[in-house]
Amino acid sequence: MEPIDVYWSFRSPYSYLATPDLLKLEADYEVELSLRVVLPIAIRAKSSLFDSSNRKPAMYIVMDSIRRAEFLGMPMHFPPKPDPVTQDFQTLEVAEDQPLIYRMAKLGVEAQRRGKGIPFAKEVSHLVYGGTEGWDQGDHLSKVAAAAGLDLAEMEQAIQDGDHLAEIDKNHEMLEEAGHWGVPTMVLRGEPFFGQDRIETLRWRLDKYGLKR
Repeated sequence: MEPIDVYWSFRSPYSYLATPDLLKLEADYEVELSLRVVLPIAIRAKSSLFDSSNRKPAMYIVMDSIRRAEFLGMPMHFPPKPDPVTQDFQTLEVAEDQPLIYRMAKLGVEAQRRGKGIPFAKEVSHLVYGGTEGWDQGDHLSKVAAAAGLDLAEMEQAIQDGDHLAEIDKNHEMLEEAGHWGVPTMVLRGEPFFGQDRIETLRWRLDKYGLKR
């Protein structure tokens, strides 16, 4: 099996839009995808993307992700309720306290450790951006974890005192070393493919390597 690292964020609408095609990669090619969870760039690096004096980048991402979802025939409810990142959309200020995104990121790491990283990311992201209000409450997460073949209670216990944050930090470093900073980024043999719309290019590369099933 050819390994492919998938750098992915639970806040990224484009990461959500990539999930069906990522699962199809494993069905069509002799590859093994590993979910490399990173924190959203709003947390990792305060950049001009979140500068209230220039709202155009953030506005474009919202518009384009909604348009792309319509093109793909996927639901897109923006902003999700709740947003995985606590942020004031008037000032674009990101709060210091971010319990939800850290919880989800650590759960993603744990899902990958249990061999279900991409299925878990798919199920959760469809919950977040599919329009489920209060997706972090009640039994929503436990149901989608079960759909991915996981037990949420066991995962929650595992992340309490685990080294999941250290692995997330390592993922940040590996993404930078691969030559990119955004998500989703798929890395095959050291070559990065950034963006949901680059999976077709990745498939082309896999065809050139003769990895089709």
